[in-house]
Amino acid sequence: MSGVLFERVGGRKGLLRLLRHFYADVRQHAVIGPIFLAKIHDWPAHLEKIADFWSGLTGGPAEYGGGMAARHVPLGLEEQHFQAWLTLWQHNCRAQLGAEEAEEMIALANNIGDRLRGIVARARLLQ
Repeated sequence: MSGVLFERVGGRKGLLRLLRHFYADVRQHAVIGPIFLAKIHDWPAHLEKIADFWSGLTGGPAEYGGGMAARHVPLGLEEQHFQAWLTLWQHNCRAQLGAEEAEEMIALANNIGDRLRGIVARARLLQ
């Protein structure tokens, strides 16, 4: 299939549907749920902000203001947290999206995870 991924996942409406399902699972997850529940107090606003992030990544409107990595550094993330997040993301993408779109979204998340792991590791070295 061709075309902009943003459009193929259903635009902002499709992203928000995916994110609502994904973060419902995240909130219930034993490993990463407590981290999110301690930090996120306005879930609708958080989902809108995350939809802005994914919109820009998928070729849609670039509305996200930045600072994603800096928000994650102080959380004390370890490999188990990255693996839990990515596993839930994979499951939700495959459940909510077409096969090709799911794999593209999973690849984007894996790239983000790799970059964020590096940023977190460098920050630990500087502490």
